[in-house]
Amino acid sequence: MSTTCAPPQGSSVEAAATVARVVLDSPLPQLDHLFDYSVPEELSGQVVPGVRVRVPLRSAGRVANGYVVELAEPDAAFSGALSPIEAVVSPVPVLSDSVWRLARRLADRSAGTASDILRLAVPPRMVRVEKAWLAAREAAAGADAPARVEAVEAAGSDAAPAPFPVRGYASGALESAVAAGERLALRPIPRLSRLPDDTWVGEWAVTLAALATATWRTGATAILAVPDHRDLEQVAAALGAIAPEDAVVRADASQSNPDRYKGFLAALSGPRIVIGNRSVVYAPAGRLGLLAVWEDSDPLLAEPLSPYVHARDAALVRQELEGCALVLSGLVRSVEAQRLVELGWLRDVGPERASSPKVVLTANQSASEPAARAARIPSSAWRAASEALSGESGRPRGPVLVQVARPGYLPVLSCAHCGQAARCAKCTGPLGQRRAGAAPSCGWCGALATEWSCTRCEHTKLKMVTPGSGRTAEELGRAFPGTRVILADGDHPVLRIGSAPALVVATRGAEPIADGGYRAVLLLDGERMLARETLHVAEDCLRWWTSASVLAAPGAPTLLVGVSGDLARDFATGRLVDFAREELADRRKLRFPPAVRLASVTGAESAVRGVLEAVDPGLLIDVLGPAEADETSVRAILRFEYARGTEVAAAVRAAVVRNATQRRRAPGGRPGYRPAPTLRVRFDDPEIL
Repeated sequence: MSTTCAPPQGSSVEAAATVARVVLDSPLPQLDHLFDYSVPEELSGQVVPGVRVRVPLRSAGRVANGYVVELAEPDAAFSGALSPIEAVVSPVPVLSDSVWRLARRLADRSAGTASDILRLAVPPRMVRVEKAWLAAREAAAGADAPARVEAVEAAGSDAAPAPFPVRGYASGALESAVAAGERLALRPIPRLSRLPDDTWVGEWAVTLAALATATWRTGATAILAVPDHRDLEQVAAALGAIAPEDAVVRADASQSNPDRYKGFLAALSGPRIVIGNRSVVYAPAGRLGLLAVWEDSDPLLAEPLSPYVHARDAALVRQELEGCALVLSGLVRSVEAQRLVELGWLRDVGPERASSPKVVLTANQSASEPAARAARIPSSAWRAASEALSGESGRPRGPVLVQVARPGYLPVLSCAHCGQAARCAKCTGPLGQRRAGAAPSCGWCGALATEWSCTRCEHTKLKMVTPGSGRTAEELGRAFPGTRVILADGDHPVLRIGSAPALVVATRGAEPIADGGYRAVLLLDGERMLARETLHVAEDCLRWWTSASVLAAPGAPTLLVGVSGDLARDFATGRLVDFAREELADRRKLRFPPAVRLASVTGAESAVRGVLEAVDPGLLIDVLGPAEADETSVRAILRFEYARGTEVAAAVRAAVVRNATQRRRAPGGRPGYRPAPTLRVRFDDPEIL
């Protein structure tokens, strides 16, 4: 869809022979389509698909930034004059056709705007970085052509490390599948691996790095998306051992804007191995050979910004559009990936020899030693830690990992008399204790609760509900006197430790890698982790526990404390794919995602009902709500089959555009004020259930 833009009143600009179709950089849904502009003679040759431009809007004096999507001949049915492009902001074609088609498809699928996707795909322009890049390209273009060919060949052979084969799978099977553009659900090898420079990483990182390097050597780009910086460091270390430095481009949120733009321009320059977090799935690639997503069940891969497209969904759509190889992998098979396996869309691939960590369940065990009782661990776990730290029973000495649920000292307190959760008198936030001897304070506003009293029984004493990582480290330090204690959480980030004996207390997801692996792994607070009210709680816990267990040395025990039942059994026996299969079957019976799709619509009641009226009931399975979301808004949930997704998204998007363009009464005393619409739509919302 395109719209012609008439010139400002009084302009005598004549229509040019070529029309530039531009997508505006605007979050307004009513502007989410292509606009036609003429190309002035002085900009002829500069206006090419993909460049950033500045264009006028209908209102006099208003200009907007955008990207040229395509050049076309004028529409014969249009007899008016088109507004001219005002300026070319940058000569670099930063928006490729493949990324534009991906953004358009994803926006339509989620009832969002393409410009919101493009903000994730194209980083802000950094003028100094861009000038340096253009100068380098001009210098390279002026070099002797045979010399350039020799340099490229050298970079792909002698200058690069030797090829690194994929280990643990049928010889050449994975490389051949990727070269053929297959879609794989890859089961990784759950162990640590030692790189030539003595750095330890997960074997999964070595596998993905080898596949990416093999893809790059064929002259194609490989994109690897991982959840967080810890995973990114492992992939970068593995690639550093097998790929040339200039072949790897890093794109993640921790980078400065200049560094991110520099990496983006490098990816534009030719085949690369691009690694990063969730938005890296939009990286530019002239020829995309491989797109891999690690731990696609991790919530960090869910985009928190509109239109809230998950990295896995973006990867699935991009693979469909470009025909590249796709690899979804993780220590725990996601339910979404299992659904695609059962549909035949992904091929299940595993290592030649199945293996799993040594897991011991301690749900029905108690602590007989006083030190073990004080540290909240059963006797078997206390003995395993003691033997690993001291080398008793002939076991090798080394570090011990203790995983806990929460950071802080005492993050949650309650009334010592009636047990009601302690809340702040100012903002009703949860009360906690930041360190030993500190006064209780609010976790939201930080106010001290020195004169707290229970609102139910007026008792004034508090008790511990959930000990955090700090308190656990303190208790374990007393249980194992003389042992070095390392705290690893969000406030105390630790990526790696040596092989010397130490107690490492880490929150879930913050566990450092130990050289050679941990000699024992204790998983505490399992019952608290399972107490979360979310549809994905079992899957999340299984991923947290498994991620910690693979950090153990070969043969070292992993002890799960306080959890029993089917989930504990699946974890202990390594039945991770069976868990995903059974979980999917349960969700099919209940009609929960991913068995069906859903969309949440939140806003003023009149706006939400307007959306519901716009969607044909025949397209839906059912509608839940509207129900009160907060004091000023309600929420409704639409459930529908995948086959109806395009029609439902189109109807919802049309309702969103109508809501955004309708007139609203201005508050008294504020002439000309037009309050913004409050309607919020999210497809495949992971936080609903």
